[in-house]
Amino acid sequence: MGKNIKIHCLNNSKEKSYQLGTSLSDIIKDQKIKLDYPILGAMVNNQLEELSYEIYKPKTIDFIDITHRDGRRMYIRSLSFILIKAVKDLFPDRQIKIEHSVSKGFYCEIEGIKKVDMPQTTSDVENRMKQLVGEDISFDRKEILVKEALEIFKQSNFNEKCLLFKTCPQLYTSVYYLDNYVDYFYGYLVPSTGYIKVFDLVGYFDGILLRIPRRSKPNELQPIIHQKKMFEIFREFKTWGDIIGVGSIGSINKQVLNGHSSELIKISEALHEKKIAQIADMISHRKKAKIILISGPSASGKTTFSKRLSIQLKVLGLKPFQLSLDNYFVNRDKTPKDENGEYNFEILEALDLDLLYNNLHNLIEGELVKMPKFSFEDGKRHFPDEPISISDDEIFVIEGIHALNPKLSDRFESELKFKIYVSALTQVGIDHHNRIPTTDNRLVRRIIRDYQYRNYSALDTIKRWPSIRRGEDLYIFPHQEECDVMFNSALFYELGVIKKHAEPIIKQIHSIDKEYSEAKRLLKFLSYFQDIPEEEIPPTSILREFLSGSSFKY
Repeated sequence: MGKNIKIHCLNNSKEKSYQLGTSLSDIIKDQKIKLDYPILGAMVNNQLEELSYEIYKPKTIDFIDITHRDGRRMYIRSLSFILIKAVKDLFPDRQIKIEHSVSKGFYCEIEGIKKVDMPQTTSDVENRMKQLVGEDISFDRKEILVKEALEIFKQSNFNEKCLLFKTCPQLYTSVYYLDNYVDYFYGYLVPSTGYIKVFDLVGYFDGILLRIPRRSKPNELQPIIHQKKMFEIFREFKTWGDIIGVGSIGSINKQVLNGHSSELIKISEALHEKKIAQIADMISHRKKAKIILISGPSASGKTTFSKRLSIQLKVLGLKPFQLSLDNYFVNRDKTPKDENGEYNFEILEALDLDLLYNNLHNLIEGELVKMPKFSFEDGKRHFPDEPISISDDEIFVIEGIHALNPKLSDRFESELKFKIYVSALTQVGIDHHNRIPTTDNRLVRRIIRDYQYRNYSALDTIKRWPSIRRGEDLYIFPHQEECDVMFNSALFYELGVIKKHAEPIIKQIHSIDKEYSEAKRLLKFLSYFQDIPEEEIPPTSILREFLSGSSFKY
């Protein structure tokens, strides 16, 4: 009889002993664990594990389904693998690239398929995916030597995967088998194809849109919300990547290892400056534009963008007056709270809109106004002793997450407003099958900024992140297509720079914290990048808003 160990299951609050080597799947069967949706994995001592994971020490286990953020990621990765396998089965010599999230799904392109043939191709691929799901084939993970993985990827023409492992050396790696097909994924998968019930495939621009389940109702598909402007900004960033010669982490790492990080920084910053200058030109041609509204999700670099835009406007002879909506937060004791009792800074009601409107109106009328300044440290607004006024030819440059919300500016005529949406929308992927979520880019930015300037730990920021994301889904993203122009604040080199700032902060999260799994995921993500020196980053860079050394005052 083998040694027994105690397992505490949070789903039913039961503690029970099991033999060494008992799998999570066996525990589910023994305790008859049932969740609202099929169990996909488990948080074992606050770290994500697959159901094949075997127990050798006492553990606390919390089984998860698709409603958990890690369960959802497992589902989407597995769905992506089924798509990739279906394309490989039908078109052995073609490659598919999962490019970015758009229109509540994932945009993908199959190389060499003409647009006229896409409807039939889409139908064929979807039918093959359904066959794979119906066959309920297991996803088998194996640990192999990296040199073996490189040989497999070389034979499959996965050049970007080869480059990733060559520029991020390690001895072993994990790969997944689906039938006779092998691939690498950044994170765990569900047990088998039969778990993937809800998906759809439709034609979208020159490629296909992989539709995924809704967050709140996983048995239903996310509705398609056409985002032409968002799609075009991703395309623009892809073009920029072609100019620089980067499209994946491996290609960025290669440039760094070859001593080209300085050029990578210079070109990335030059592309930003050129785009900001173009936007300033657009504003100058709108003669009646008086209020420039700049919105975007958290950690998009809106503040630095507004300052750089103001400089370009001055070059054109305009007189910008900068105003941050953050200064119009109500005092902390009046801030609304979310369902968890946490302060909710993401909703419009967290702002004093009456004060904002009165300030703008009075300034436009030529009156003297005392403008508020909000302190994140003490949670209060402060007013300077000296009031200010503006001249008739000045224009307002207003930035904040709610700037595009019609409720914020509906008291002003449409012709007075010029609307800009800013977000960090990286097109660079880990490889062609593993995209980098734009939310990860912004989360790492925010972790650094909150730690340096707002006295929040990484644990605090990650705890708040789901609430922030819900606020974005409700109050920011629905208005993004209403903008006059979009600006992508992502920089090709930035994750190689900020990793050394983020890693020590994230490592302060311990295994006793529920956010430990998310911390481990982010650390793994950052580990792919080669370090990039930051000395050559200009003091006006958007990245300086999150690090230090900016020449702007915030």
